[in-house]
Amino acid sequence: MIAAALAFFAGLVLVQQFSVLPARLWWLVLVVLAVIMAIQGHRRWLFFLTGTIWALMCADYRCSQRLAPALEGKELTVSGYIADVPETDAHKSRFDFVPTAAQVPLPAKLRLNWYQPDVAVQAGQQWTFTVKLKRPHGTLNPGSFDYERWLLTENVGATGYVRDYPKAVLTGQASPWQSIAVWRQAVIARLDTLLQHQAQQALIKALAVGDGSGISPQQWVVFRNTGTTHLVVISGSHVGLVAGLVYFLVLKLWARTGLLSVSPPSVAAIFAMLSGVGYAALAGFSIPTQRAVLMLAIVLLATLWQRQLRPFHTLAIALLAVLVADPWAVLSVGFYLSFLAVAFIVFALSGRLQKANYWIASLQMNIATSLGLAPLLLYFFQQVSLLSPVANFIAVPVISVVLVPVALLALLLMWLAPSVSDLLFTGVDWGLQALWWLLLKLSALPWATVNHAQPSLWTMALAVLGVLWVLAPRGLPARWLGGVLCVPLVFAPTPTPQPGALELTLLDVGQGLAVVVQTAQHSLVFDTGVRYSEQSDSGQTVILPFLRHQGISQVDMLMVSHGDNDHIGGAQSLLQGMAIHQVLTSVPQQLAAFAPKRCAAGQGWEWDGVQFTVLSPQQAFVSDNDNSCVLKISSLHGTVLLTGDIEATAEAWLLKTYPQQLSADILVAPHHGSKSSSTWAFLQA
Repeated sequence: MIAAALAFFAGLVLVQQFSVLPARLWWLVLVVLAVIMAIQGHRRWLFFLTGTIWALMCADYRCSQRLAPALEGKELTVSGYIADVPETDAHKSRFDFVPTAAQVPLPAKLRLNWYQPDVAVQAGQQWTFTVKLKRPHGTLNPGSFDYERWLLTENVGATGYVRDYPKAVLTGQASPWQSIAVWRQAVIARLDTLLQHQAQQALIKALAVGDGSGISPQQWVVFRNTGTTHLVVISGSHVGLVAGLVYFLVLKLWARTGLLSVSPPSVAAIFAMLSGVGYAALAGFSIPTQRAVLMLAIVLLATLWQRQLRPFHTLAIALLAVLVADPWAVLSVGFYLSFLAVAFIVFALSGRLQKANYWIASLQMNIATSLGLAPLLLYFFQQVSLLSPVANFIAVPVISVVLVPVALLALLLMWLAPSVSDLLFTGVDWGLQALWWLLLKLSALPWATVNHAQPSLWTMALAVLGVLWVLAPRGLPARWLGGVLCVPLVFAPTPTPQPGALELTLLDVGQGLAVVVQTAQHSLVFDTGVRYSEQSDSGQTVILPFLRHQGISQVDMLMVSHGDNDHIGGAQSLLQGMAIHQVLTSVPQQLAAFAPKRCAAGQGWEWDGVQFTVLSPQQAFVSDNDNSCVLKISSLHGTVLLTGDIEATAEAWLLKTYPQQLSADILVAPHHGSKSSSTWAFLQA
């Protein structure tokens, strides 16, 4: 079964490597080959081909659900309902919308933004909107979140926004009995009322109903640094922990009732399954919790049927079930981390837990998962928490055994006994405050994390082999060699430009600018893209992940050309998320907390044989755009001119002041190439 499940997985992964789906004639060829493999008894090849065919079918259907190119940017009238709890801030509401009637065929699910809505937007509401849509797309930057891939896995066929006119019309409202999303909305609204005075309101909501929208970027940094992100919102691990706790309690209590005509393990398995499904429902049956419920069902069905399954066979059956139900799981980092965490625990602790007490077993599991997942975390996120075993050793029992059960009990009592519920939530808040204090202290330690450029596949392979060697059962000789095999993962040299050369990366931040310049020993960031909302900006979502991907742990210079949102929007997140030695900007007052210097014509410096010269501003222009910092970079192999948002007036001044110095091999167009800039004379220079 293990080989069959891995073969099916390989077939799914193969299809994800295609940039274009093959013609359907090839599907027929694969079906014929699968029949031949079945007749000849080649089981592994049969599962591989079946996985490939299943992935092709699902991909073809999912691609057919995308918005037709001809409909992009057109105003469309559509009726439907809001399918989830909206993400709402001061400026907009974002939600999934399921069309039920439209002028033209539309995808099964849309992701819409409604800016400054004049009513409270809630799950289950039925609306008629006028919308503008576009096909799914994301930014393309090394190390950053692939938004388009996420939309594909969520079956979102188009994104867009609600037009102000014609005015949206509310046509109905589903009841909590008709929709889990409406029920969740009611629970969240009740929680907001009860928790408004609790210091850790955002974390309580995340643990109780899987709503992590209130967690700040700074809090996420602490959770990443301590390796406890998986504990914050309802995930697969939470579903398993709650189900396990219920199983243990029911097993003990049922055995004491004397009603042994039904075996206690069977009763406990039923209650555990119900609790797991219920807890997943609180999270809105997100894809990670759906996977967890499937894995849980496999284990509990084996208990009900009184089957003794070997751990790795159980894991293989769960893997196969998850991949059949959700072939897009292979695109999710969480899928790999969840299955491999279980696999490493089983591999490392098989036969070792019989004599260990709870605390020793817990520590062993934390060490096994931390060591086992370290290479993968370094590959996917370029960061590993060294304190993860310690933080999880404390946080896992506190959250899973104490805080989550108490929070769920308080949730049940919100309508029946509000005063008791409030008291219980206060206890949860105190517990979270104590835990948060500890995590803050751990996160602040200088050696809390290891950051490294994305490792190569060969160092990854060596490290995984080394980890398996270290975690192998006692008796395997020379276990220390496993640690040696892990050394290249961290200490393999990171490619950097040669002296006199530079590497220029123009990051994809949409309507905005963010440039990273690397020399042999130094790095510079020019502009920081857009601030999208109170919770998100280009510094957090694009620049910091790219810098970590490149192995850059500190930036020598941040230059912010001027104060427009699409240039300064990500500066605060970048400055808070990474050490930056110097800040130059034309708007020092907007970054006063970070001791910036004003950029001015004539400033210059040399790094590793590469010359940097500030050409402007020298005088105060009327337009803020014309006051942008203009930077020329000269290397042995060519020159670059970065111009911010200067317009025709500043361009004319530069032509007059530097008639022989504006020639460049690479020009980043002023003001994004707008009509007010990029004059012909300036381009010719």
